[in-house]
Amino acid sequence: MAPTEQSFPPVRACLFDMDGLLLNTEDLYTKVTNTLLTQLGRPPLTWHIKAQLQGRPVSAATKIFRDWAQLPIPLEEYLARQKALQAEVFSAAGLLPGVEELIDTLLASSPASHPTEKVHIALATSSASYNFQLKTSHLQHLFKRFPKERQILGDDPRIPTGRGKPAPDIYLLALESINAGLRAEGKPEVTPAECLVFEDAVPGVEAGRRAGMRVVWVPHPGLLEEYKGREKLVLAGVMGEAEKDIEDGKAVGPGMGSTGKVGDGKGELRTTLEGFDYSRYGIITPKQLKN
Repeated sequence: MAPTEQSFPPVRACLFDMDGLLLNTEDLYTKVTNTLLTQLGRPPLTWHIKAQLQGRPVSAATKIFRDWAQLPIPLEEYLARQKALQAEVFSAAGLLPGVEELIDTLLASSPASHPTEKVHIALATSSASYNFQLKTSHLQHLFKRFPKERQILGDDPRIPTGRGKPAPDIYLLALESINAGLRAEGKPEVTPAECLVFEDAVPGVEAGRRAGMRVVWVPHPGLLEEYKGREKLVLAGVMGEAEKDIEDGKAVGPGMGSTGKVGDGKGELRTTLEGFDYSRYGIITPKQLKN
């Protein structure tokens, strides 16, 4: 029998990626990259390559990009040009459809298992501090909803080198940022099984699944087309993203957690955050209470 939503505990915490999930920055990244590639006489970025860059830490994504692009200039020069152009375009970053309503509704809602508490939220982005500020400084009306201690960035020193997405560390750290506060208040901690990860990138989906959490995957249309026919594999976290980051054929290291299984019911594919089904995850909204 296929798993049902009733098989899982109600969600008490929601953990959010940022680029391409909350913000339209994936299109801005593509704009910057293709502008520079055109200047250098190189072909434009394809979704086959971009899909491998999304969600990964800067160092890992840079290596993949460098190997593909075969740039005619030193990498350091390219990165300097990239940084300057990103500084210009990231100030235009905007919220994707449904983001603000979703977060506001979650913060006003309660888990069915803990009706006296509100749903907890945290941010878990591979963006490092500098780029994070560029993208969010003009959007503080949204990001102030995430307490500073629950904003986990890609250059957080608590994330070991080489343990960015698709490793589970950043999502486990985001959960710990929530549980630290709950412990201080003498309240029961949230378990990974009570967490829901929102992601747009395939490595990020795998990170969430390896953390033992359920995942909502909201990919860019271009990414969804790239993975057409393999959607269930992505939702289970079994696309082998962690293995791609291991050199010399070494096995995935300890503490990586287990991926899911195809059809286990712990992943949902959505094309937008609009119209989110809270009841599917045992979340009771103020509107439901009135009804």
